[in-house]
Amino acid sequence: QVQLVESGGGSVQAGGSLRLSCAASGLTFSSYLVAWFRQAPGKEREFVATISRGGTTTRSLDSVKGRFTISRDNAKNTVWLQMNSLKPEDTAVYYCAARGDWRTSVYVTEYDYWGQGTQVTVSS
Repeated sequence: QVQLVESGGGSVQAGGSLRLSCAASGLTFSSYLVAWFRQAPGKEREFVATISRGGTTTRSLDSVKGRFTISRDNAKNTVWLQMNSLKPEDTAVYYCAARGDWRTSVYVTEYDYWGQGTQVTVSS
């Protein structure tokens, strides 16, 4: 049974930092491209960042470039999202997702497995 478990969310003030973790089990982790998505109240789930299977290639949403960094350790079956200089508009539930394909995708429907999400709240 595949599981993706996110942790590290919380409430911070604008300008603060959080580090999200996604721990995977039940799959050959190094064979999966992994991404972070987020969903704010009343909005559609949106792509935030993705990292290639080997961890050498990343892609991120323009509004988070320079502030968020995605990384992974295949030996630990874990992906992280380091979020710095947080803004109130970053408030959302953040989800980890895995795709059994080497090609990067920003589309929700193209990911095979999802975590349950972790809440991030940024106050002004």
